Amino acid sequence: MRERRAAQERRRAREFEAFVAGAAGRLLRAATLLTAEPEGQPAPAAERLLTLALARTYAAWDRLRGEDPYDRARQEMAAHYAHSAWRARLPRALRPGTPPPPGGLLERLSPQERLVLVLRLYEGVAEEQTAAQLGLPAERVHTLCLRAVGHMRSTPRAGRSVSLGGEASRFERDVPDSPHLPDSSPPRRTEAAAP
Repeated sequence: MRERRAAQERRRAREFEAFVAGAAGRLLRAATLLTAEPEGQPAPAAERLLTLALARTYAAWDRLRGEDPYDRARQEMAAHYAHSAWRARLPRALRPGTPPPPGGLLERLSPQERLVLVLRLYEGVAEEQTAAQLGLPAERVHTLCLRAVGHMRSTPRAGRSVSLGGEASRFERDVPDSPHLPDSSPPRRTEAAAP
């Protein structure tokens, strides 16, 4: 009996290690977006969030029964983030006239907006699933996502201008820093210099 239990524990540990080796990078990126810590620097809050999610996923490993462990870890991470930061104060960058923050890409968003944006756009979770996971109506999730995307587009972060060339050189558009936030807004008209 003891040998069988030890063999099960070794199998469980190997399966979990393989899962972490494959999924930890993407989960850490999602955690970093949630905590709004700057990219390319140590992210202790994101690491704590990921560690807690992975610990809870490991604790429930035997009960997953065909459930995707990545989904479980993401749900644990989102639930813990929502519980700890849901009612956090709005960041100072939301005040008009404030320059973009030096922190992470999503630092200027409220925790609710950040969570919905990461789940919907970065993780690709359906609106209804996001609403069910957060205990919100689907319309509220939709509104939060639209507001977050609008806010990200309205205040460019170190916006880079792209010239469309030729006659279109009178048009300029900001290119977002994140490939996950496509810019579908129409180009802005700028003053053309006389030739």
